[in-house]
Amino acid sequence: MSNNVAFIGLGNMGHPMCTHLERNGFSVFGYDVSPDALSRLKQIGGTPCGTIEEAVREADYVISMVPTGKHVREVYEGRDGVLKHVRPGAILIDCSTIDIESAKVVNAAAAAAGFEMVDAPVSGAQPAAIAGRLIFMIGGTESAYNKAVPPLKAMGQTFIHIGPAGCGQAMKICNNMMTGLSMVAISEMLTMAERLGLDHQTVYDVVTKSSGNCWTLQNYCPVPGPVPTSPANNGYAPGFSAEMMLKDMRLSQHAAAQASAPTALAGAAVAFYQMLVATGHGHSDFSIVYKLISGRLPAEPSQAKVQ
Repeated sequence: MSNNVAFIGLGNMGHPMCTHLERNGFSVFGYDVSPDALSRLKQIGGTPCGTIEEAVREADYVISMVPTGKHVREVYEGRDGVLKHVRPGAILIDCSTIDIESAKVVNAAAAAAGFEMVDAPVSGAQPAAIAGRLIFMIGGTESAYNKAVPPLKAMGQTFIHIGPAGCGQAMKICNNMMTGLSMVAISEMLTMAERLGLDHQTVYDVVTKSSGNCWTLQNYCPVPGPVPTSPANNGYAPGFSAEMMLKDMRLSQHAAAQASAPTALAGAAVAFYQMLVATGHGHSDFSIVYKLISGRLPAEPSQAKVQ
């Protein structure tokens, strides 16, 4: 097998993932509806393609990173989709974060067409994609998992076979539900601490050494100062946007309903991210929920400056 990768979806995550593939000996043939995204791919040595058919023609691996289950189904099952044009033996890898049902349906369609496929959503957001330290949660057969790992190694540092098709998405949804909940809890805690007269840095230093410590606080601390690399120190530029967190929190509630799982706290947290998106702050990092909770969220996104 050669190292040709068709990469579909060259946005904030797809572009840095392609950069690492190119750096690690893979030849990337990319497709995106955005001309600017195709131009950026060319700048890193990849080959821009005008259609999915062109991108997958010589592909050994097909990797997709698109917004929703509807998009994934169109990419693979559509009239001009991957399954109509990819050559026999190619390994199909969907890294999007989508609903579990769509992941299972697309995997079944791929299997019916004679292809092995995995759902391999990622954790770490754009910073990890840029650093090549993504975590892949993989659903599919053991055979498909083993065959999908080589290009994933070029883009990440951890690869976990969760279970059959759809299990990668299930794990990602659970993980991101916890992250979204954690940010709301952290924001409430920091707001209360401030109003009790406590300094943000002191609070951070104590909590990160105590029972309240968590990954979200250490990496995405929502107040300026304690974590220099957090979005709060860069005007809340994502990172991981509030609209993406809202999408994932809604996925969690859909999955919870399907599984009859009680998620009352997550259901309440959804409202905060809905408000961020509804007020025009959806493109800001999800940690800006702190400003909403603390009463600092400006009426207009253009006024959102670090305080």
